[in-house]
Amino acid sequence: MQISKYSAPEFDPYGDARQTETDDGWRAPVAVAPLSAVLGLPGSKSLTNRELVLAALADGPSTLRAPLWSRDTELMVEGLRGLGTRFERMPGTGGFGDDLRVIPADELLGSTTIDCGLAGTVMRFLPAVAALALGPTTFDGDEAAYRRPMGGMIDGLRALGVDLDDDGRHALPFTVHGTGRVAGGPLEIDASASSQFVSGLLLAAARFENGLDLRHTGERLPSLPHIEMTIAALHARGIEVGDPSTGRWTVAPAVIRAIDVHIEPDLSNAAPFLVAALVAGGHVTIAGWPGETTQVGARLAELLPVFGAVVDLVDDRLTVRAPEPSPDGGRGIRGVDLDLSDAGELVPNLVALAALADGPSTFTGIGHIRHHETDRIAALATELNGLGGRVTELDDGLRIEPAPLHGGPWRAYADHRMATSGAIIGLAVPGVVVDDIGSTSKTLPQFTHLWEQMLA
Repeated sequence: MQISKYSAPEFDPYGDARQTETDDGWRAPVAVAPLSAVLGLPGSKSLTNRELVLAALADGPSTLRAPLWSRDTELMVEGLRGLGTRFERMPGTGGFGDDLRVIPADELLGSTTIDCGLAGTVMRFLPAVAALALGPTTFDGDEAAYRRPMGGMIDGLRALGVDLDDDGRHALPFTVHGTGRVAGGPLEIDASASSQFVSGLLLAAARFENGLDLRHTGERLPSLPHIEMTIAALHARGIEVGDPSTGRWTVAPAVIRAIDVHIEPDLSNAAPFLVAALVAGGHVTIAGWPGETTQVGARLAELLPVFGAVVDLVDDRLTVRAPEPSPDGGRGIRGVDLDLSDAGELVPNLVALAALADGPSTFTGIGHIRHHETDRIAALATELNGLGGRVTELDDGLRIEPAPLHGGPWRAYADHRMATSGAIIGLAVPGVVVDDIGSTSKTLPQFTHLWEQMLA
């Protein structure tokens, strides 16, 4: 059985999150009755890691309230700590762990190694920060992280005059030889492989001597909402990001303000729970749903009705209700034809839903998810077909035909979204065994407890 390096943190209020795991893996529970659940979720990983970087570069201490505590966010904390940032944990009020006080370093210092794990935000947000530090900073991570694209960031920093040694790999591991300053100015990069290259540069750009005039040169830029999230986080700290034309962003040199910020619940992590309502029947409510947000997960409110769900948002509670079963005994889940180029992180859970639909589905615009924690297109096709599915890989997507599924092993590929997709299939298909449910600790260490709470 594959076990992730990270285990649930000591403050996890739910204790051992792997109580149903065996030597073969985690036996996904089957839904035996329609659901009726109200759940709260921990903070957004994407927001937490952006705010951690900005707080470390700010002009004074900041407090992050209700941040996510997971493998990815703790790797970010440890990476920034290695560069001289100080942290103070404070009693939290959100029920999922402590708040966090971030105290910037008087002077960022390198001469350290940063463990990126498998976190794209760590490997792509911290190199520009390390360039502002004095001394060399080596970036390393899990073996699977060596396959994640880094060329846009490596080439971009070199074009800005940063000394960076990667032995020609354009991937981890590499070393940034920081001098305490980055000149900044005009820069062209190809961010087709990841919008995180753009976000990573924008987060640090106000600390560059000449700011940044950044242009994306590739044909397609995936996950635009994540760049919008970065821009909104910068705006809250007094940094204006200009967008004079499509694929171009400008940031002037400026002071990044210290602020206290409340982290929204992670709406992408809401996906498996909301999808579960369609699969098992009944309804699931997520409490604390923000009225306005830049999170990609907010698109669930418009995407799930395409599958046939009924969605209601009342105050801060989003409820998803299952469609009426079809006359021929199906679940009433409709097949879909969706371009999800701006919502790649939702794809694995939505593909799992489509595999249980009454009609065929096609997902396109998602070629970039081949470069996430794993090749998600290939992984989804392989695992679903291994359970009897009829899934075809496309150049930039997947085609799913209805087919009866059977139980069997489900490999997570150390990918949290693949693990939760296996759990979704297991709601309807007895005998699904996820080999590494612990990979959910990347963004949601409490996953199995919340899953069982939902089913209870």
